[in-house]
Amino acid sequence: MGFDFKRAIKREKNVGEKDQQIRYVAGCVSIGIAVFTGSIILLLLGCILLGSAFLTWCPVCSGLNINTCKK
Repeated sequence: MGFDFKRAIKREKNVGEKDQQIRYVAGCVSIGIAVFTGSIILLLLGCILLGSAFLTWCPVCSGLNINTCKK
């Protein structure tokens, strides 16, 4: 099982509802902690999590052929 770069570029919905909710919560918590600690890495991680939850697409999951959407 390798990483498929061509599949990662395709923008197909691969983040399900439950996964989306988890990403929203984790992103908000990460950004909240980053504000108080001044951590740039946590801020970037939070922004990436919120972005992937909003777009319902994750390039890492696409590349690894992981789909959490119900069929």
